[in-house]
Amino acid sequence: MTDEAAAVLIQAWWRGTLVRRTLLHAALRAWIIQCWWRRMLATMLTKRRRAVLENYSRQEWAAVRVQAWFRMWRIRMPYCRLLNAVRIIQAYWRWRNCHTRGFIQGHYELKANLLNLQLEISLGSQAYRVTQRIPLPIKE
Repeated sequence: MTDEAAAVLIQAWWRGTLVRRTLLHAALRAWIIQCWWRRMLATMLTKRRRAVLENYSRQEWAAVRVQAWFRMWRIRMPYCRLLNAVRIIQAYWRWRNCHTRGFIQGHYELKANLLNLQLEISLGSQAYRVTQRIPLPIKE
């Protein structure tokens, strides 16, 4: 082989090495960018999943709160009616106990939002009749 052919062979080898090194650097840079992008996609997916989960949790909690409030209100309405009727009866009963010389007879009827009360109060020789229709303060 001549010197010129050997020089051409060495130059070709050197140019090939430079090209392979340039391609290797480009491939490494592309790989670094791909890794970074995959990590960013995973982070965005995690954030999106967390946001969806928090939204779902918030909606479920709101539904549970509304259901609990409705159940409470459904039970509370008859309880308040009954409590009001009890207070009225207690007031009349306490008033009767203060006037020991007489007695009270009567009956009551409790409807959805109305208390019909009929009492006959006897105080010695005097008799009083009390008939009242008392609306119960219930918001509907």
